[in-house]
Amino acid sequence: MVNIMPAVAFPTLPEVERIAAMNDPVLRNLRITQCYHELALAMVGRTGVIANWCAFATWASKQAGQTIRKEDLARTFEHTLGDDPVLVQAAEDVAAGLQQIGIKLGVDDIVRLIWNVFDPEAAVAHSSEAVARGNLKVFAEIGREFARFYAMCLDDPVHDDQKIADFCQGLRPGEPPDGQGYLRRAFLRYYQAFFEPDLKQRSELLLLANLEIGYHEQTRLQPEINQALVAPVITPEAFTRNLLKALRPNWGQLNNLIWLMMRLLGRLTTLDATVVAFLAAAQRQTQRIVTDSMMTIELPPNRLLRLGDDLPQGFPAILQKIDNPDLQALLAKIDPTPDSLEESGAQYWGDLPDRLHFIADMFRCYQMSPELLDRPFMPGEVPD
Repeated sequence: MVNIMPAVAFPTLPEVERIAAMNDPVLRNLRITQCYHELALAMVGRTGVIANWCAFATWASKQAGQTIRKEDLARTFEHTLGDDPVLVQAAEDVAAGLQQIGIKLGVDDIVRLIWNVFDPEAAVAHSSEAVARGNLKVFAEIGREFARFYAMCLDDPVHDDQKIADFCQGLRPGEPPDGQGYLRRAFLRYYQAFFEPDLKQRSELLLLANLEIGYHEQTRLQPEINQALVAPVITPEAFTRNLLKALRPNWGQLNNLIWLMMRLLGRLTTLDATVVAFLAAAQRQTQRIVTDSMMTIELPPNRLLRLGDDLPQGFPAILQKIDNPDLQALLAKIDPTPDSLEESGAQYWGDLPDRLHFIADMFRCYQMSPELLDRPFMPGEVPD
């Protein structure tokens, strides 16, 4: 039996369910992140100081918290949109088009209204909500299964086929997103690792389990990731109508009639062209900002990884050559550049195979880094 560290208390199933039931997405994310850390430490008592999936999930959840709290996106929008020369010119062109149809405000005043109507904060809120849903979705399923696994199997002094089989009976067969076959296999590997005395074989079992859970998790998260990456889209017609309402707030329903009459008379042709150009530029820049924000993760100590770049750290010596045939097979499926970090950067985080390639190499690079088990928060940072 492998038991390198003393056992530690781990989050119970009722605790995990209580966190998942929290309504406040910001507080819930903090508790999810801390809970992942505690779940990660619990397994280390049986496997040694090797990062399990919960260790990686801790830092991914902490990074997600910035988007959920709207910190990174709000700052970036504030500093980027107003300084983009293409966007500034496009907004001024819209302002000039409005002056041509009789709007008497100055360009600067009109531009301020244009930004209010475009509402970049809506993109922040949209991404925040999608990331919060994904954060909860993964924790409510996978965090729950870790707590259930520990309660049933963590303290087993010898390998008990019946106990691990009973645990696996609670997981649905089949492929993700609906089936939990990858989770079944992953927890079987974790259980096997509890009793594997050889460090290399144990490390490969843990990497295989981590990747199997990662495959399931990322497949399940595909809708939320794509929703978070796509900025809200407003049509040129709706934008123009809303802009005219903002310019003439006292006209009420007359705005709709005036808008229709000007369109029938051809008065909006020039304005339409400037609005189309502005929205194309604004939505393109908004998409870029959201994507850049989503494609960053910080691992301890102070390793800021840009997910679009190739990973900077090589594989640890113990994982440079893979012997486990099941791990070889899974890597062949999700890593198109075997045993290499070339092209490991994900060009678009919304592409599942691209994302899995990066995650496979990231898990393999950092699994043996003890810093991944560092606490994510200082004492008192997470409210009870």
